[in-house]
Amino acid sequence: MKILIQNGRVLDPASGFDAKADVAIAAGRILAIGKVPTDFSPAKVINATGCVVAPGLVDLAARLREPGYEHEGMLESEMAAAVAGGVTSLVCPPDTDPVLDEPGLVEMLRFRAEKLHQARVLPLGALTRGLNGETLTEMLQLAEAGCIGFGQAEVALANTQVMQRALQYARSFGYTVWLRPQELYLGKGVAASGPLATRMGLSGVPVAAETIALHTIFELVRATDARVHLCRISSAAGVELVRLAKAQGLPVTCDVSINSLHLTDLDVGYFDSRTRLTPPLRQQRDREALRAGLADGTIDALVSDHTPVGADEKDLPFAESEPGATGLELLLSLTLKWAQDEKLPLGQALACVTSRSAQVLGASLGTLAGALGKLFVGGIADVCVFDPQDAWTVSPNALRSQGKHTPFGGYELPGRVRATVVGGHLAFAAQSNYNATGG
Repeated sequence: MKILIQNGRVLDPASGFDAKADVAIAAGRILAIGKVPTDFSPAKVINATGCVVAPGLVDLAARLREPGYEHEGMLESEMAAAVAGGVTSLVCPPDTDPVLDEPGLVEMLRFRAEKLHQARVLPLGALTRGLNGETLTEMLQLAEAGCIGFGQAEVALANTQVMQRALQYARSFGYTVWLRPQELYLGKGVAASGPLATRMGLSGVPVAAETIALHTIFELVRATDARVHLCRISSAAGVELVRLAKAQGLPVTCDVSINSLHLTDLDVGYFDSRTRLTPPLRQQRDREALRAGLADGTIDALVSDHTPVGADEKDLPFAESEPGATGLELLLSLTLKWAQDEKLPLGQALACVTSRSAQVLGASLGTLAGALGKLFVGGIADVCVFDPQDAWTVSPNALRSQGKHTPFGGYELPGRVRATVVGGHLAFAAQSNYNATGG
């Protein structure tokens, strides 16, 4: 399909390009930025007046709930939520049911996703069979089936010998291991350790649960030289350890969730189960350190940590409720809100959900390497068109995700997505004056 995006502010954080220009798309690629060929005849024209034309968002943490948890989210609903939020590529963790530890399961998920013609799904394979922490999976076969890395999702890997062997194996094939730093036994609480958790009688997760795991991971990275991506750093101490590890040249990257970037343990309020999250919300000093770490590049990417949870699992006493919140449709707006709060340039903020996220994936993308999270002539046409001035109020029931629980319900947020193009296909167009129209 030929698409023409007219009169928008084209902003590519990777190259620094920032100018009013038209964008022509043909055969799934960007044909022109700026001067459009005179003989170009588009099937769709998108009026982007007053809008930003940016690379499609790359989300490094989004659960799609298939297979196994269809009552909490269907692939159709979650993919629709992704493109409505401007997300064109997303990484899904392996903690499905059954776990993504067999090539056939990975191939089935990718086939189902491709048939929907929505966002691009990049699955993580399980690091150990059944995520049991005992036996390594056949990483080579899983990679051939389409896995872009391997991890344990939220399941802590307690056996350091297994972790060492996993890193050695991954290093020999150039794979990246994705780990959320959490010590198994200290990480069993439901809220961040501190005065609030103590006062409310909630079992706590100390910062040491994160830092002990980070020390272990870094020592094994030194021994194996394997690439590790650290998922959802949550504490000031954790940020400082990552900063030190990077200064020492360790091949590590990390991300932070939109929840930890904007909320603190005080938002738990009176046992609000919408704020029952993993990792748990920590104190204000941690949130400020996370914001600073994302701004200075210590933290590589911002993620939605999209985890749709059904009403039966969420509408329970705080400690009994299932952790998680919907986030795909909020990622862009919460990125813009962080930029406004911190008075950061728009391009710097967008880089955290586009080019910097794509850099984390690196060579694991195969033929997509160097193409995602960028806008350039000849590149893959993954585009997000949004109006940065159009504020909207988060109404959970209006979200496209099957998961309606979010701690940001009622928030007024900046930025509304007007159109999303994935691989040259118009995957989403808002019902407004910015609709795609026939050319």
